[in-house]
This record gives sequence, structure tokens and C-alpha cells, in this order.
Amino acid sequence: MSSSTHGVAFTKGHGTQNDFVVLPDPDASLDLTAARVAALCDRRRGLGADGVLRVVRWAKVAGVAGVPDPEPGVEWFMDYRNADGSAAEMCGNGVRVFGRYLRDRGWGGDGPLGTRAGVRTVTVTGSGADTVVSVGMGPARIGAESTAVVDGVAFGGVAIDVGNPHLACVGATDPDTLDLTRAPSHDASLFPHGVNVEFVTPVAAGPDGDAVRMRVHERGVGETRSCGTGTVAAVVAALRAAGRDTGDVHVATPGGALRVTVEPGATTLHGPAELVAHGELDRTWWDALA
Repeated sequence: MSSSTHGVAFTKGHGTQNDFVVLPDPDASLDLTAARVAALCDRRRGLGADGVLRVVRWAKVAGVAGVPDPEPGVEWFMDYRNADGSAAEMCGNGVRVFGRYLRDRGWGGDGPLGTRAGVRTVTVTGSGADTVVSVGMGPARIGAESTAVVDGVAFGGVAIDVGNPHLACVGATDPDTLDLTRAPSHDASLFPHGVNVEFVTPVAAGPDGDAVRMRVHERGVGETRSCGTGTVAAVVAALRAAGRDTGDVHVATPGGALRVTVEPGATTLHGPAELVAHGELDRTWWDALA
């Protein structure tokens, strides 16, 4: 059950240190308000996380604003919320943690999952610390060139849609030198609902093949240790800067290593997903946030 008189069940997990509170709610019985999400994700007054993943049957949230119509044969829907309580279309690290949770819970894991950005197909291999989750992320759509501004310095980038909006900036500065404690400025007319901004190094030869390094500032969250969709956007932009439209690239983020495969009309994100704790939220605390 997702909840009881004793508390609200949760699991804490992360994908390359991009961390989430997972709320099992198969029948959509939780009133998941923005205030509750923000409190849960607060690292002082809640559990602390970059976002919340509600595990719900797609049919149970049919008709909810922003939720696409259920597709035949797809049972589970990833209701993803940013740390500020806002709903988001997709989260690449989140969908990997979501798939790992379903597999460990015995609710599936491999196969299609619903998201606000459409269906994503997940494959879970290995076990324990060696678990690897791969997600078919669909096509990455390249848009207009634009700029992000950090401390008064403009960095050229390209808009990339991976089910959610990104501005990926390849190049001229080592990402480790940037101050991302504040959101980079961006063109609000191009990104009216905000944007995730990536700073990525050019593609270079690494010990296991092509490689890049990146940092990311996520809308509604701040800088995170990793971002799955941002990793895909960063690789697509880095390949484009190298005059390529396909490739298999290893990505070093502050939170760990990921790999992105870019093929004609498709991208795949590969990486670890860990579940670190299970418990119950205090019912009185939860109810007081209503």
C-alpha cells in the first residue's frame, strides 16, 4: 500500500548521485501537492532529494492535466516532480531509478513506462551495486542556437529537446571553473518554461572510447550531481560540435559515470541506479503539509 494510518511509504534512491524520493502509490491515493514535494526534497526539513518519483498506474491518473492518455499495455506511469514541487516532463536518471524500483518490488522493471514526455523503454541488468539500467530516450531534437550567461560571461550553446528543454554549451571553458550556485541566464523567449543548462567539454579520446565531462544546472532544482536527460543533450551537442550525428560516448559527471548511445532517430542512456533506504513518512508531518 502507498499509505496507511501509520505513515506514507517511501524509498530513497539515486542515479549517479542525482537523488530521488520514490513514493509507491499504485492507485493514486496520495494527494501529492507542490508543498509536500518541496518539503520532502528539502535537505533540512525533509528527506532531501533532487525530485520525487511517484509510482502510479497510468490508468489511475488518466485525465489529470499534463498527463498524456495511457497507451495499451503500459501499466506504470512515472509522475516526476522537481524539488520545488513543479511537474516535469522527463528525468533520465529518475526513470532509471524508477525501473530499478519496479524490478526490485516485483512490479516489472523491464519494458515500457509512461512519462509526461511519452513512453520510455527500460532494461535492467545485473543486481545490487552492479545493476545497470538502460533507457531508450527517444530522439533528441536539435533546435536554435542560443547562449547561457554565467557571471556576466556568455557561453554559446544549442537548444536540444529530450522530452524536456535543454541548452547544451560545448566548449571554451572547463566546466569545473564555473559558479553554478545561481541559475545561468537564458533567452526566456526561446525557453518560456525554463531550461536545463549543460556545460560540456568537447569529445575526446578516453580509455574506453569517446568521452566528455559535464556539469548541469536543472530548472526547479539547481545544480545537480548528474542529470540523465542533460547527459543525452550534452552528448548530442558535443557530437554535433565534432561534426558527427551518431556515437557512443562516456560521460563523467560530478556524481559518477554514464554512457550515451546516439543513433539515427534514437538515443539510449546507460548507467547505475541504487536504492539506499526504505521507510515511512510520519503521517502527522505529512498531513500538516496539506
